Amino acid sequence: MIDGTSFEPLQRELDRWQAAGRVARFWLRDDDAIEPTPDLERLLAVTGESAVPLTLAVIPGLTGEALAARLTAESAVNVAVHGWSHTNHAGPGRKKQELGGDRPAEIVLGELAEGFRLLERRHPARFLPVLVPPWNRIDSALIPALPGLGFAALSVYGRAKPGGPLSLLNTHVDIIDWHGTRGGRGDDELVAELVAELRDRFAGSDEPIGVLTHHLVHDAAAWNFLSALFAATSRHPSVRWLPAPALLRA
Repeated sequence: MIDGTSFEPLQRELDRWQAAGRVARFWLRDDDAIEPTPDLERLLAVTGESAVPLTLAVIPGLTGEALAARLTAESAVNVAVHGWSHTNHAGPGRKKQELGGDRPAEIVLGELAEGFRLLERRHPARFLPVLVPPWNRIDSALIPALPGLGFAALSVYGRAKPGGPLSLLNTHVDIIDWHGTRGGRGDDELVAELVAELRDRFAGSDEPIGVLTHHLVHDAAAWNFLSALFAATSRHPSVRWLPAPALLRA
């Protein structure tokens, strides 16, 4: 289990927000959903217990009716478009990318349009017109065409850079150690990142803080951190875990 002392820097920062009469906005995005699994059930249970709204980035080309049926009763879950099939089309030696310049733009955009329609049809009550590019990468030349496909926002990783044709609803803290254990990252490191994001927002940025998870690869460390994070924040008076639609409207 995560040692409670690991969360003391986060507690101190949130108490500073409370003393200043400020409220920090958080949101949760989980990538690579395809079908009901025990790991998805655990994610739904953990978020449900703490009343944390969840955005699932669903892979359109790999999902089916089973996921749609499972989510029917989950009013706090939204579904975003996670590319098409999460296939890497980048050349050798390059970073993985599905939505890149290695294929004709009309093919890539055609897949995204089909993915949009498919998820909108299967998840009418919780569909979110947000594109989550696989590996958080998309060729910038494709972005101007996205509003014409129906997309209202783009969600990648890192602090948002204003000025594009779409709203940005980004994530900032990824709990998975992709370059090492490929399990949960250390709690001290994650808490330090969360505190850094909070200090940035306290100084003036109004961007909500996005936490990124991947339920299919969570190990015990990842699950324990997530539970501890929700316990430390969901009842704090200076934290609001908000659903993505509310953040987009704001």
